[in-house]
Amino acid sequence: MLRGKKIIVGITGSIAAYKAAVLIRLLVREGAEVKALMTPTAKQFIAPLTLATLCKNPVPVEFFNPENGAWNSHVSLGTWADALVIAPATANTIAKMATGVADNLLLTTYLSARCPVFVAPAMDLDMYNHPSTQYNLDSLKSYGNRIIEPAEGELASGLSGKGRMEEPEKIVEYLSQYFSRKTNLEGKKILVTAGPTIEPIDPVRYISNHSSGRMGYAIAAELHERGAEVYLVSGKTALTPPDGVQTIDVLTADEMYQAATQIFERCDGAVMCAAVADYTPKTAETHKIKKDSSETWSLELAPTQDIAAAIGANKGNRLLVGFALETDNEQVNALSKLEKKNMDFIVLNSLKDKGAGFGTKTNRITILRKDGTQTEFGLKNKTEVAADIADEMEAFWGMDRS
Repeated sequence: MLRGKKIIVGITGSIAAYKAAVLIRLLVREGAEVKALMTPTAKQFIAPLTLATLCKNPVPVEFFNPENGAWNSHVSLGTWADALVIAPATANTIAKMATGVADNLLLTTYLSARCPVFVAPAMDLDMYNHPSTQYNLDSLKSYGNRIIEPAEGELASGLSGKGRMEEPEKIVEYLSQYFSRKTNLEGKKILVTAGPTIEPIDPVRYISNHSSGRMGYAIAAELHERGAEVYLVSGKTALTPPDGVQTIDVLTADEMYQAATQIFERCDGAVMCAAVADYTPKTAETHKIKKDSSETWSLELAPTQDIAAAIGANKGNRLLVGFALETDNEQVNALSKLEKKNMDFIVLNSLKDKGAGFGTKTNRITILRKDGTQTEFGLKNKTEVAADIADEMEAFWGMDRS
């Protein structure tokens, strides 16, 4: 499955760097075209000449060659590859990746990469288990990176535990499984709504909510990866739209209603993940409202159009997935929404659950179906939650997930 694939192997300053030589050899044997990148510290553990000999390509370390000024373009490298594999990935490099630090060629290539990124951590068990490292790994997952979990065993420190870089054979197997994965949703057109809406009070103020859009963006990326043609109707967020996903930016609930209902006409299904305002100011002032401390001020609100209900009323046999974020009577409220809006299943999460809801990188969901069955999931990263939801959509369409 790796024949003809263009793969960059990034090596960082870890004792496990010697395994990169074996990894490159195995990838070349599988028919992949391999280029290696090293951080300056990695040279202390393995020679660039060794890796260059194995991958049959020069191994750049610096941004340019000081002898002749030849430039190593991180942009060209980032767009060349079908996959970027960082193995071993130290705690230091993982932290820099999570926060966007770009102080070496490998990191700038990572930030320029348009391909899937695979990260194989390697460090001592206490470093791996440290809350900051786990937070950084969660951040990388939330960006769509794939973490190849380290193995347990004897470590360089003499301690024993989780932190050993996964063996090269297992990493090659992981990559092969990724590239051989089924694109079950190929041919499907799916609408995804995400993020908050903004309802203007005047040119300065507005009504909104705490939605970050992360869940909807993760779902859009996952569905696209499975072969679907995805239309993402997004409220205002700080997120970068997933590659390959057609994104339509909106601000208000009315703009989202217009875009979503029109796009759904050519879709096979929809995932209504956006946090849409239920009410909007009845009149938006054209000038900034001045404060008058001598009297109170009332704001008259009017209901917005219900996007999910409108789509549910006209969906026919197409798939409609909803979301319910609740604070009390969770299941009762979610089931009521499921029935009233003619959804096929609804994803329930509660603000009472730690790590779930708005502004988090994780979520804990329960899927409630039209037939009365339900499945409860534990706390997971939102990218993993998106995969669970995509699995449920494939099951609705009767697709083989083996």
